[in-house]
Amino acid sequence: MPLLDHLIELRKRIIWSLATFVVAFLLCYHFSGEIYRFLAAPLASIMRQKGEQPHLIYTALYEAFFTYVRVAVFGAFFLSFPMMAIQAWIFIAPGLYRNEKKAFAPFLIATPLLFLAGAALAYYLVFPFAWKFFLSFQQMGGENQMGIELQARVSEYLNLVTKMIMAFGICFELPVVLTLLVRAGLVGTALLRRIRRYAYVGAFAVAAVIAPPDAITMLGLAIPLVGLYEISILAARMVEPKPITADDDDETLPDHGDAA
Repeated sequence: MPLLDHLIELRKRIIWSLATFVVAFLLCYHFSGEIYRFLAAPLASIMRQKGEQPHLIYTALYEAFFTYVRVAVFGAFFLSFPMMAIQAWIFIAPGLYRNEKKAFAPFLIATPLLFLAGAALAYYLVFPFAWKFFLSFQQMGGENQMGIELQARVSEYLNLVTKMIMAFGICFELPVVLTLLVRAGLVGTALLRRIRRYAYVGAFAVAAVIAPPDAITMLGLAIPLVGLYEISILAARMVEPKPITADDDDETLPDHGDAA
């Protein structure tokens, strides 16, 4: 295709993606309250267990509105991502050979599944333990004692949960990234095994930077990353290009003796 036709096709795919995102945003904004309550459900559950009335506060007149807008953007990203991936595939696929399409197909399926697995781990496993740990620092006030009570803002809580969900989801893409690198011949499984100890240290370093500063959350991200690294090595071994040997070179050369 000429360059102009490529640009026209790219514009068409971008328009489809943006239109899907806008529709998803409007839908998510309509249900932004329900989506926020779903994100806050782990915190509300811990508060009820402690005999508290679940609540969050906002300290600026516009804070709640912009929080709902960001909730809608967050939800729209999840809803529109499959369509964006499909549009990207439609644009890229015509330039690939049949064997290349077959090679990339598993990664298209694994990418959203691994992201959802990471987000689910954060929401259903890490959040309850982390929120219970942070709420344990509250102290009931008395006649001669000052109380310490959590008054979490809606925007700050949204920042924390969206950051952790995105971080866990992106980190769970490690097998896809490493397998693609091995498939492209940029790295080999032997190198991945050789730097294993450094990868383990890197996993804990990433968890320390991304996760909140408590041991439970950091271990909740670092340990799965170590496991995903090992899974990446196993998956990469199955798709690693085989080195060309001397026998393979001899098979590809014509037999001049028979021709004579």
